[in-house]
Amino acid sequence: MNLPRPAPAELGFAMPAEWAPHQATWISWPHNPDTWPGVLQQAEAAMAQAVTALAAGETVRINVLDAEHEAHVRGLLGAIAETPAVVFHAIPTNDAWCRDHGAIFVRDDAGELAAVDCGFNAWGGKYPPWDLDDAVPAQMAAALGLRRFEAGMILEGGSIDVNGAGTLLTTEQCLLNPNRNPGLDRADIEARLELLFGARQVLWLGDGIVGDDTDGHVDDITRFVAEDTVVTAVEPDPADPNHAPLAENLERLRAMRLPDGRPLRIIELPMPEPVELEGDRLPASYGNFYIANQVVLLPVFDQPRDAEAARILQPCFPDRRVVPIRANELVVGLGAFHCLTQQVPMQ
Repeated sequence: MNLPRPAPAELGFAMPAEWAPHQATWISWPHNPDTWPGVLQQAEAAMAQAVTALAAGETVRINVLDAEHEAHVRGLLGAIAETPAVVFHAIPTNDAWCRDHGAIFVRDDAGELAAVDCGFNAWGGKYPPWDLDDAVPAQMAAALGLRRFEAGMILEGGSIDVNGAGTLLTTEQCLLNPNRNPGLDRADIEARLELLFGARQVLWLGDGIVGDDTDGHVDDITRFVAEDTVVTAVEPDPADPNHAPLAENLERLRAMRLPDGRPLRIIELPMPEPVELEGDRLPASYGNFYIANQVVLLPVFDQPRDAEAARILQPCFPDRRVVPIRANELVVGLGAFHCLTQQVPMQ
């Protein structure tokens, strides 16, 4: 796929860091029973808690299937759904992973906002159909009256993380996987990330965690929390299959330098103890937190390590409150709060 020109970066657009001020958080409401077999109701309850926490500090925009679905979600949210803080959009989806199928927003120095519309193929064709999901970014852009840039490549928002100062973090397992963009090599992909998101530097990690059906999304393992600081998941148990890939990623991070030569400040975040469904490891990770204006949504799993993760994250966000929300059922769908949200920067 060719990248239409001029590209966003050529016009001065770049992707802000997640902690930059938001005008809204965008969600596609969970509705697919095949994604959450037997636990969809509990997954919806967790998202209702998330919306309540978010709405205190920013607008929450929610994609729903139709009027009947909107009425259902309003009933789950209660009184907060009747406030200006919650806005519904009749944008039907195949599934709920707005981070991956939704628009990715970029901003220029004058404050103009634009939407990057990346192709979506359900993580390498794993979960047909995905036609509704692939159509979501254009509808999000239209709802806000924003200019839309077609990316000319398959890309999910959970596969990248930025520091807002020109550095973008991703993984080889995902972006170099031939099930996304088989005609693009590493250099081609880096060039496109620079043109689409204003990246001046692309840092590559290796593999993601066990059970991650996205082929190693970075938002489960390593996240920027400041321009020069990352939190990264570690697993101290050498017998755990996550130990080796996370240790290798940690070594890579230690060797990385920002464009001005500074090393990264690295904060280690524990992995939760294994969370399983019928003997299969689920991609439970404290790294899948979401940074909003006033809160940080932290997935937790009824474990002693939950408190340790919250204790580690809270000093990273002194002007925000870390809000732990039980995500055991959410992660049955193979994702958590970061996967289910997309920030809309302030104009």
